[in-house]
Amino acid sequence: MYKVLKQEGRAKRGELTTVHGVVQTPVFMNVGTVAAIKGAVSTEDLEGIGTQIELSNTYHLHVRPGDEIVKKMGGLHKFMSWNKPILTDSGGFQVFSLASMRKIREEGVTFRSHIDGHKIFMGPEESMRIQSNLASTIAMAFDECPSALAEKTYVQNSVDRTYRWLVRCRQEMTRLNSLEDTINRNQMLFGINQGAIFADIRREHAKRISELELDGYAIGGLAVGESHEEMYHIIEETIPYLPVDKPTYLMGVGTPANILEGVERGIDFFDCVYPSRNGRHGHLYTNQGKINLFNAKYELDERPIEEGCQCPACRRYSRGYIRHLLKAKEMLGMRLCVLHNLYFYNTMMTEIRDALDAGRFAAYKKKKLEGMAQEPNQKEK
Repeated sequence: MYKVLKQEGRAKRGELTTVHGVVQTPVFMNVGTVAAIKGAVSTEDLEGIGTQIELSNTYHLHVRPGDEIVKKMGGLHKFMSWNKPILTDSGGFQVFSLASMRKIREEGVTFRSHIDGHKIFMGPEESMRIQSNLASTIAMAFDECPSALAEKTYVQNSVDRTYRWLVRCRQEMTRLNSLEDTINRNQMLFGINQGAIFADIRREHAKRISELELDGYAIGGLAVGESHEEMYHIIEETIPYLPVDKPTYLMGVGTPANILEGVERGIDFFDCVYPSRNGRHGHLYTNQGKINLFNAKYELDERPIEEGCQCPACRRYSRGYIRHLLKAKEMLGMRLCVLHNLYFYNTMMTEIRDALDAGRFAAYKKKKLEGMAQEPNQKEK
């Protein structure tokens, strides 16, 4: 059940009640593709940095270790020792990212495993069964993510098929949730809006999927080659046709600026690999712009990554020390940087929710963007 608690323009402050706890929105989902955050981050770490919900990848867990194994281990929550909500994507993004290794037809998609090349078939029913075995809190419907540059005829045909797949996903999930041996019989289903950068296709698809009365709705197929302006335009065109009393999820987005712009337009859920990926390469988010710890100027810097930050890295370690760890290729360096970036994102979402509660989101957004737009370390010169 999703409840809107406060609204400022289209920006919503709400909460989603699930079998694994309440998710306060807007929220950023920390991405643990294979049931772990890259960078040696444990689920205990996630609890310590304020993570509300974790996201894992259906395709990758199906390939390794195998969803049947996860089910035998008691489901994803027990497997990774995480007692808060988990969202699993459907494997549909691999239809896009593994374009050279797949074949699409009405029944579903045939992939070549990125690990050993063996054939994998996945359709709506297979995706639902895998996600049911994983026993995630929220399952995503199986879809195709067309390229932002695809021709309109292709996109329309793809979206029509994605709708038919969604109907099949809903039917299969209803069946799976009725079985005695299903671990999570309250698994939720989110549908996905597609349509590339064609506003008319997006609007019509949003209307059609809204009629299915699902647990939530995602906007997919963005941040895959289009400009930020095109992405924001598509969100603005689509959001009015999705139910306001259901959570909306902008898939795979994005930067702190993208998130602030998305919240303003009515988005509730976000996920992106940026904070963990950038952290592993020494690129760190601060309220005064991004910094790159590989820069020589940080070699003797005794300050934390960001003054006042309460993440595990900033509470104890200096920029100079963490830079040394990164240069020496010590795992601790990557771990501390990933923890800082995830803490920055999670803290920003708390600030956003507080600003919405206080009716000052617009002012918060303006100040946050102005701070992050500075040249790195401008205040330190």
